[in-house]
Amino acid sequence: MRTRIISAVLLCAATGVLVGCNPETGATSTSATSTGSSATVAAPKASATTDDKPASTQTKKETETKTKTKKVPSFVGMGLQSAQDTAQGEGFFSLKSHDSLGRDRMQAFDRNWKVCSQNVKAGTSVPTDTTLDFGAVKLEETCPAKDEAQPSAAGGKMPDFAGKSVKAARAALDSGTSITVNDASGDDRWVLVESNWQVCTQTPAAGTALNGQPVTFTAAKFGESCP
Repeated sequence: MRTRIISAVLLCAATGVLVGCNPETGATSTSATSTGSSATVAAPKASATTDDKPASTQTKKETETKTKTKKVPSFVGMGLQSAQDTAQGEGFFSLKSHDSLGRDRMQAFDRNWKVCSQNVKAGTSVPTDTTLDFGAVKLEETCPAKDEAQPSAAGGKMPDFAGKSVKAARAALDSGTSITVNDASGDDRWVLVESNWQVCTQTPAAGTALNGQPVTFTAAKFGESCP
């Protein structure tokens, strides 16, 4: 009997079997031994739950949340910065502003401007992804009865730029147009900030067909009279 047990033990050691041996029976045990070896067991596949949503469904819901409908507040008379903050507080984040005087000035410091007009009438219900555009002037300026339109060269004719800002006039012409601007006062001042200067005279005259010819303006600062 002892010889059979010893033989069984030696057989287990020689074969290096990872499962345990029962020396009493000579058969292998189904219980794991402490040999230091481990078997990798595949984790069971997680079952889908009701909380798992397809990405497309999540995107759709997020979009619906972003584009819910709201009434547009009245912004006229507010400072431009306050109007923008109020609009964002209501969920409107697509915001623009423009110069109500048609001078094409940039609203670089919003607190220095006030709202004269808005493109969506106050009280109108629109999706919150609607772009709100504010017409504005500087705080010390008076709002016009309605926004002054910037000049346009649509139709290939030279517009009448008299009284318009040099910047707006330049923007209306083809970007390749050669433009010369002279001080109308004769003092030979540099026209540095073109939105602060108004056109007094122009060559060619308004209504002339545009075919790439050079353009010349004389200009005076806003607040000055053209000679």
